[in-house]
Amino acid sequence: MFNDMPPITRALLASNVLVFFLQWMLGDPTFFPFMLWPLGEHAGLLGGMPVTVEFLPWQLVTYGFLHANLAHLFFNMLALVMFGGQIERVWGSRRFALYYVVCVAGAGLVQLVVATLTFRDTGNPYPTIGASGGVFGILLAFAILFPHARLMLIIPPIPMKARTFVILYGLLELFMGVFYRGSGVAHFAHLGGMAFGFLLIQYWRGRWPFRRPRPRA
Repeated sequence: MFNDMPPITRALLASNVLVFFLQWMLGDPTFFPFMLWPLGEHAGLLGGMPVTVEFLPWQLVTYGFLHANLAHLFFNMLALVMFGGQIERVWGSRRFALYYVVCVAGAGLVQLVVATLTFRDTGNPYPTIGASGGVFGILLAFAILFPHARLMLIIPPIPMKARTFVILYGLLELFMGVFYRGSGVAHFAHLGGMAFGFLLIQYWRGRWPFRRPRPRA
């Protein structure tokens, strides 16, 4: 099954799993410079130990290869394998790779703003990690490419069109982001991955808000 995956999907799966096991062996503090932190330099206690952390530009991408636990990794990689491979086969590896990176970085930019504003309110810096921004961008792309594909939900176990699923999921993320900001889940990062993915697809298609002028006769 692994060898049957398109190359970028396979590389993303392998790299995420490899980095997760490095986290497990070396410990999270080793990877603090690669997690996404609020703007500025911050000193505080994390896991009972004093640390100094700061935002660094490469974190907008590297945070997407780190995960909090095995379940976090599993569900992100499951979505990547289920939907990413199909998208890569349609778009080709180069375009799919660019799309994924843009979604991860776009989600990171949105979360950077949210985390920085939250830090100003609470004084408690927290890192953002996970491939969810890229995964949510993949879900959006799948719904655009295959809007009538049937997805079977787990809870509740009902079939639903991909387009309907993504719209409802996006609305749920918006609701959770507004009313459950302290849940420990980066809901606005998920929305950011969708938003930047949508903008990139619209740019490729020459549609709103990137309408290309029609040639004059």
